[in-house]
Amino acid sequence: MNTTDSSSSAAATANGMLFVASDVEPADEADFNRWYDQEHVEERVRIPGFLSGARYFSLEGGRKYLGLYRTESLAVFGSPGYRAAFEKQTPWSVANLERMRQPVRRVCAVRAVTGFGSGSHVVVLPLAAAADAGALVQGAERIGQRLRKEHAGFVQSYLLVQSYLLVPDVALSTPLPRESTEGRVLQPMLVIETSSEAAARAARAAAASALDADPATGWLLALGWKLGAAELA
Repeated sequence: MNTTDSSSSAAATANGMLFVASDVEPADEADFNRWYDQEHVEERVRIPGFLSGARYFSLEGGRKYLGLYRTESLAVFGSPGYRAAFEKQTPWSVANLERMRQPVRRVCAVRAVTGFGSGSHVVVLPLAAAADAGALVQGAERIGQRLRKEHAGFVQSYLLVQSYLLVPDVALSTPLPRESTEGRVLQPMLVIETSSEAAARAARAAAASALDADPATGWLLALGWKLGAAELA
């Protein structure tokens, strides 16, 4: 099997990840956070095939709010359960989706997983799209193994790989109501979970150096809370 076939096969069996980030006007934040915490996360995690949902808050870079929702596979985003939730938003959801500023929505395959568990801090490092998807995945795997060996506090790293690996990922990553489509680029992102802010900063610098990325573009966020599907059973 050639590299392209191998990469396609791995992507097809990988977990999926819904990545949603946004800013919110200060006057809207109280209701936005109540909606996210009291309705939205649980609603999404109850969809068949969703494994977990987590909220993060920016300490440095990126958008102020980030939601990560892990699924069994990308196929979940074409399932009847997901379509029903996506197409029949509650009035509270409609109101708060409109309140998002500079939103980013991406549906991704989770690749190059190293380590295990969940960390208190997360780095999101945007990477340049590569013609050789397999090489990008291998590079992420190498930096993940290196971080585990060299940086105390490292928990997990995974590469969220977009359009050049999967079809129809462009269709799945439809924009949010206020998300600009002008110049919209679906970049791969390296996400690193750590047990402390200091470990996250060290991991961001090491990963950026190893993957020829600009560390200044890397987001640094703290975990707010996380909900697993098993907790709703």
